[in-house]
Amino acid sequence: MIFKETKLKGCFVLEPNVFEDKRGYFLESFNKEMFNRGIGNTVNFVQDNQSFSYQGVIRALHYQIGDHAQAKLVRVLSGTVLDVAVDLRKDSVTFGEHIAVELSHENKKQLFIPRGFAHGFVVLSDSAEFFYKCDNYYNKASEGGIIFNDPTLKIDWKLPADQYKVSEKDLVLPPLEKARL
Repeated sequence: MIFKETKLKGCFVLEPNVFEDKRGYFLESFNKEMFNRGIGNTVNFVQDNQSFSYQGVIRALHYQIGDHAQAKLVRVLSGTVLDVAVDLRKDSVTFGEHIAVELSHENKKQLFIPRGFAHGFVVLSDSAEFFYKCDNYYNKASEGGIIFNDPTLKIDWKLPADQYKVSEKDLVLPPLEKARL
């Protein structure tokens, strides 16, 4: 597994070693010891989540605050998404900055998003199956979000706006400047 730290400290793109032959392929998607050594920190994942979405679906930008903050390790099982992480750590030199990484069943990349980040994605392919690990349990009272099209973040979702499919809940999220951090 290759670990590449992004411009956002603590946020890593992971590239697995893929062993292919005429039968197909094999890869180790997670190994706790290797993972913790690769990111230089100890993370204990406690919950796995999976979603299926159609092209244009934007699930963004979500986070948990306080004692319920979550780190995530995300990947795509089928299809292609543009995955986005936004640094919400107030003491960070990259506060308010984001990265966008294309994750697909073809490139098999994963993204590790530490606590203190908002997270979201858009489906670029006809559909996508998205899988992620969390190091803390979901807590409704601790959830927060930022509107996906916040003008200060300037996220390029890589699709025309008329193709966006956003939930009613996500359409009323506040901009970053008014987010509950």
